[in-house]
Amino acid sequence: MLLCERTEGERPMKKNRMLPAVPILALPLMIFAISASAQSIANTPAMRTIEVDGSGEARTSPDTADLDLAIDTQAKTAEEAASRNAALAAKVIDALKAKLGDKGKITTGGYALNPEYDQRPNERPTIIGYTAQNTVTVNTGALDLVGALIDSAIAAGANRVNSLNFSIKDDTKPRTEAITIATRDAHAQASALAVVKATTVSEVRPIPMQRGMAMAMSAKVATPVEPGEVTVPATVSLTFEIE
Repeated sequence: MLLCERTEGERPMKKNRMLPAVPILALPLMIFAISASAQSIANTPAMRTIEVDGSGEARTSPDTADLDLAIDTQAKTAEEAASRNAALAAKVIDALKAKLGDKGKITTGGYALNPEYDQRPNERPTIIGYTAQNTVTVNTGALDLVGALIDSAIAAGANRVNSLNFSIKDDTKPRTEAITIATRDAHAQASALAVVKATTVSEVRPIPMQRGMAMAMSAKVATPVEPGEVTVPATVSLTFEIE
């Protein structure tokens, strides 16, 4: 085996490690690209926009009725008022079920029992009786039965109609029509512009009971009910780019 001796003063050779030149050369290019991009953004004019609201509505025949009836009773004591009310409410519900059959559903709503006071000037109020109130709600798609339901409920003991509203179960078609009309309205206000953003709002308006219906209930004739049409409104907000 041949051994090589290192003489004194001789230094071992060091490997020459060179850093790659690519990153050093790329740094000025990156700075130039960023600077050019920032300059391009600065020179780009800001987009000018305008927002226009369009409105429209569609009308359609209702297919659902919600009838809210009330039973009010009065008595000297709370127990008697509540007992009378429970008996009348049961009669009203039975009458409604007999008339409605399987064409809807009947639910009981709010219930209240309140004292009645005799209030005189300079005297302490005194309780003179109690009033019990119970509500029964009918939901049905048989619109031709609404008048008969009211008459049956009153004959059984109901003494107040709180509300009668007509609506539609599925408002997809009229809502789409209303949105289309509202969009046309918005475009008519800014027909030469380009749309950037669009939002819509729509809500079905139920048909409330008319005052004349409550008066008809006291007469010895059948209560007439004409549903009319449901209005489905829509509002469209469009953001246009100004050319």
